[in-house]
Amino acid sequence: MVTAVARKGLLLKADPITAAFRDEVKSSLAACSRPPKLVGILATTAAPSSNYAEFTRKQCDELGVNFVLKKVGAAASPDLGEGEGVEEAIIEANEDPSIHGIMVYFPIFGAQQDHYLQQVVSPLKDVEGLHFKFHYNLYHNIRFIEPKSLLAPLPSLTQLPTVTETEEPPAGTVKSIIPCTPLAIVKCLEFVGVYNKILPYGDRAYGKTITVINRSEVVGRPLAALLANDGARVISVDIDSIQEYTKRPKLSPNDSSESVTAQRYHPRHVVHPSTLTLQECLAISDVVVSAVPSPTYKVKTEWLKDGCICLNVAADKNFEKDVRDKASIYIPAVGKVTIFMLLRNLLRLQQYQEL
Repeated sequence: MVTAVARKGLLLKADPITAAFRDEVKSSLAACSRPPKLVGILATTAAPSSNYAEFTRKQCDELGVNFVLKKVGAAASPDLGEGEGVEEAIIEANEDPSIHGIMVYFPIFGAQQDHYLQQVVSPLKDVEGLHFKFHYNLYHNIRFIEPKSLLAPLPSLTQLPTVTETEEPPAGTVKSIIPCTPLAIVKCLEFVGVYNKILPYGDRAYGKTITVINRSEVVGRPLAALLANDGARVISVDIDSIQEYTKRPKLSPNDSSESVTAQRYHPRHVVHPSTLTLQECLAISDVVVSAVPSPTYKVKTEWLKDGCICLNVAADKNFEKDVRDKASIYIPAVGKVTIFMLLRNLLRLQQYQEL
């Protein structure tokens, strides 16, 4: 009698994923007339923020990026309050022409006030891609922009750039900045083959069903939009609702003028309410991404589809310990990839400012 041996899925750390981006960043830095300058603003005593700041410094030092950590508020002195002076520090960095990128270590005050501070950072220096101009481009599937547009009002419906099916920016344009963590997740999914390179650019996630747990404005919602804009069927799960993100189809040349008028935006994601339960979502999902900031939240392994890919984004592990009994690949963290997305954004912003 032959006994079947249970096979565990692959535990994939971030290091092999970052290797290509490390080489890309090194190559870009070597071509720079001067190293870009990145300022990190630390305004709290929270250990995760301090650790992230130190990790950023280490990566920048290794690669030759000029990194300056500016401590304000409680991070600078026990006599000051959490977050005290952070807005002034952002404004000073905005106005300093020697600085190419600004990152602020959140959370500080809470979601609403932190969101305000994210908008105070100049879009020309926002390495994290959290400014509303970049979110606007992401949600409208605007991939290439003129740098000067970042200082102009939002475009009207008739002013949106031409849709392109190439990865190379058209003449006079550059790639828009994408929020670091969602972009890092996409790069992880490209690495493991979720994206099909045979398909046209902009549709390479077609045929995949992906569940994203947590619809935050920093990770969950922009990630769902990114994946849907690349052709995936995305199920967005939050504490009080489940939504489905799918891509609005392109118009054909034979469509009526009324249809053309009705769809002035790019082919991009549209959102529908879903009647599926979380268990039903997981049962059909090729990929599950979880970003719930809670040490007690766990995705049930028994609910997962056999052979799926699971990716943990939260600081706490959102998957049960036996996740690899069902998942073919499990990626436990994306922080190292996120840092390299941030540095790529920094190099692009330096290019924007020179243009």
